[in-house]
Amino acid sequence: MRSRIPRQQAQWPQAQAARGADDDAGLGPELAEVVAGARRRVVRGGDRHIDTAHLLHSLLESDPEVRAAFGEGATVARLLGYLVQRSIGYGLRWQGSVEDSGALPVVEGASGFSPLAAVCVERARERAARRGDGVVRGTDLLAALVAEPRARAVEVVRRAGVEPGEVGRGVDAGAGG
Repeated sequence: MRSRIPRQQAQWPQAQAARGADDDAGLGPELAEVVAGARRRVVRGGDRHIDTAHLLHSLLESDPEVRAAFGEGATVARLLGYLVQRSIGYGLRWQGSVEDSGALPVVEGASGFSPLAAVCVERARERAARRGDGVVRGTDLLAALVAEPRARAVEVVRRAGVEPGEVGRGVDAGAGG
């Protein structure tokens, strides 16, 4: 008997999600899980790349230190509200476009990150190295995301009534600079 449910062809995001663990080397288990969550959002939403808003969404859902960086629960709820609206097709609309770093050419690379998200992940790695830690923390990635004025994550943070620079300074103060 044939199934009545049509099979879907494997497309880039699904194939990317399946091999994601290889691409996350050096992030550590916590951030690899954050990236895996972001990848699942890409697949569900039919997006082309993991962008900074996908990363912010996963960080907020999975990392208590990241949520604490935004203070009160109402702010986190507003942030998640904007991000959920975006993921179901309402509110901020970026589907089908690439979050560009402005300095890098748009390349369909193996990492699955938008050019700007890839820059932020690299900055998070550098931040962990400066701290003398080989493990990238969620707060390292958050600091990199809110420091990039062109990031979609920054747009979401601003719409929630939070100044991204204050979040970054708070993360820095919590990490001892």
